[in-house]
Amino acid sequence: MLRTAINKARAADLAIFGGCPAFEEALYVGRPNLGDRRLFLQRVNAALDRRWLTNHGPFAREFEQRIQSRTRVKHAVAVCNATVGLEILARALDLSGEVIVPAFTFIATAHAFRWLGLTPVFCDVDPSTHNIDPLQIESLITPRTSAIVGVHLWGRACDVDALEALARRHAVKLIFDAAHAFGSSYRGRRVGGFGDAEVFSFHATKSINALEGGAVVTNNAALAERLRQMRDFGFAGDHDDVIGAGTNGKLNEISAAMGLTLLDSMDDIIAANRQVYQRYLYGLSGIPGIRPVVYDECEENTFHYVILEVDETRAGLSRDQLMELLRAENVMARRYFHPGCHRAEPYRSDPQYAGVKMPVTDQLAQRVLALPSGGSVGIDKADAICRLIRLAVAESAQVRSLFAAQADLAQYQALFTHSENDPRVTVERTV
Repeated sequence: MLRTAINKARAADLAIFGGCPAFEEALYVGRPNLGDRRLFLQRVNAALDRRWLTNHGPFAREFEQRIQSRTRVKHAVAVCNATVGLEILARALDLSGEVIVPAFTFIATAHAFRWLGLTPVFCDVDPSTHNIDPLQIESLITPRTSAIVGVHLWGRACDVDALEALARRHAVKLIFDAAHAFGSSYRGRRVGGFGDAEVFSFHATKSINALEGGAVVTNNAALAERLRQMRDFGFAGDHDDVIGAGTNGKLNEISAAMGLTLLDSMDDIIAANRQVYQRYLYGLSGIPGIRPVVYDECEENTFHYVILEVDETRAGLSRDQLMELLRAENVMARRYFHPGCHRAEPYRSDPQYAGVKMPVTDQLAQRVLALPSGGSVGIDKADAICRLIRLAVAESAQVRSLFAAQADLAQYQALFTHSENDPRVTVERTV
């Protein structure tokens, strides 16, 4: 709940410096949508009554059909999560050697391939789109390259045409991590049918969630059949005929029930997201050093992510200072994705990545901030968050001074505590 009576007019009013938090309850990035709870529970009860809880039940199959319909793609293979979806897809495509992936993405993109013994080759991203930069890919392709992986970050589609041209020219596979992009489009075509296959996430933090889930979508019938076999231990048809190695990547019925329930509400969810996103754009306009990620409203999107770039030089305070300030107000803003994949383990310590330079990724990792969004925020709360950011930037000199004073005090307290506990140091006290 917003404390509407609070009027913060100066830096000292901010919660981090002793003021009362603007919100009584924390606002989170990616707080799960639930849809119509009554319909969800009806579906759960139906699954329990059938006692068919997994192994390609009716809800899982309906979920696949509705994904196909929404994306206008011929085949959807539901899986337990998007990371497993990427792993199964890599196996089904017989990928080997090296796979080119963007450095600025969720770590699971790289980990899925590393887990299989493949080598992620990191590529920097375009500073304006935050997506993999096609102009830098060609120099990374070697005889060991088997695939290019695009990530539709924030649901804004990659430059699909450029990536498809590169993949054709070099005879490598092209796949997309579309974890953010269910409900998005590229040049009027819905994401899902590009490249050899795309992988959606239906994790709880996504606009459309299945509690935990994912789907691999493709127009290739042979690939889809192989994916279905591999997600089910390598079985073909009934469970007496094993035709190859596989894993357990199936989507259970309760997850599928949630996915169906959210699909029922998808248009309403997008409308609410869009309203909040537009309110943020209005409320943040003109603030020095604060640049929101803007969606092309001629394309489809869920408007799920409200992302800022914070330019410390112009804003007068760093991204991390702004994040700390907002969190004290119970606005649980988050860094995405910090650090870039190339600076996370195990890649950071791997000699083959020594000297890898990703200047755009490094810059974005220090500037990007995700704000709470969607139906759990609403217009009034979005307005209040914008006012907090505007105040922080307007009073940035005072904010920096207060942060510095806090840091000095913490350093002094740490030194005093160390001295107090050190038997070699005698501290005289006057009582």
